[in-house]
Amino acid sequence: MAATSASETSVSPIVVPGQLTLRTIHGRNGKFNVGKLECQLGKFTIKDAELEQYPEGKYRGEFVLRYIFLKGYPVSDGSMRFEMRANLDGMTLFGIDKLSKAEVHSFAPQEVDPLDEEQGTQPAATPAKPTKASKPANPASVQALSDPLVDTTPFGVDAPPTVAPTSSGSAEDGDAALFGILWPLGESVKLDSTIDRRTLRAQIARLGELGYALDFKTQEWSREAELQPA
Repeated sequence: MAATSASETSVSPIVVPGQLTLRTIHGRNGKFNVGKLECQLGKFTIKDAELEQYPEGKYRGEFVLRYIFLKGYPVSDGSMRFEMRANLDGMTLFGIDKLSKAEVHSFAPQEVDPLDEEQGTQPAATPAKPTKASKPANPASVQALSDPLVDTTPFGVDAPPTVAPTSSGSAEDGDAALFGILWPLGESVKLDSTIDRRTLRAQIARLGELGYALDFKTQEWSREAELQPA
């Protein structure tokens, strides 16, 4: 479910029952999810792309652990934060509950967006220098150019035919480019969490706009799906 690095040790996947607490955070790249898994092996932070799809809540289920590793990253005050991370190979979810206030506050005030971890924080763009304002045209000339009753075509030159304006592209073309091989969408859709995380987030947002909802038990998006109670 997640890409690995050389610092992570590969082991045979372990299936453990546990509880996944998922928190949705609003960052500079938009919304992202951070999970905390509690199981018999300990407590681990999960930032797999698969979790981007799920609504905030507390999930009970079985989790397939593939990698367990120590992760360090800098925080805003200049210090380093270390936490135990785990990558998942899969999961089966049985139920969901709302987070308590204590569970919400158990997450760090400034969680790092996994998109920034994967791509690195990009520097702010330097604003372009304003261009020098051009001298305004003669009002009479502007009126003549914009007046449909005034013929400004040079003598001896045929006037070009009037062309109706067209849109640069339909929403359907944009959806086809966004979803790729998943397009056209069926009544149910299963997203591929191994694609670029930014593209995955765009697909999730677009599915919501098109009236799809995620069934967390089947891990598929459907037009009729509703979040099932625990």
